[in-house]
Amino acid sequence: QLHLVQSGGGLVQSGGSLRLSCTASGSHFSAHALGWYRQAPGEERELVAGIDGSRTVYPDSVTGRFTASRDNAKNTMYMQVNALRPADTAVYYCNAGGCYPDAYNCKIGGYWGQGTQVTVSS
Repeated sequence: QLHLVQSGGGLVQSGGSLRLSCTASGSHFSAHALGWYRQAPGEERELVAGIDGSRTVYPDSVTGRFTASRDNAKNTMYMQVNALRPADTAVYYCNAGGCYPDAYNCKIGGYWGQGTQVTVSS
């Protein structure tokens, strides 16, 4: 069982940056592949980063702008989001267990953070 608590997010101008964090309590954080997802109003939740023990995978829409990482010693995952665009406006969620067995196989499932709003103004 994992409980994920997010921090970060907020309102930024186009081209700006933010750092999202997600800290887990519970057991076996290091054993899980992790993911960051986002959901814009009226849209389905989509994966923006999958992280396993050896690689991080991104969709084309965020490649080169978003960087996800994990620190197993701190039970924490991060995502640095740079060069933000209005189209990046969404609620961002961290996830553990939805990606299995690796970062290439991520679905909507597992444990979720509470979500954090990222709003990018033009």
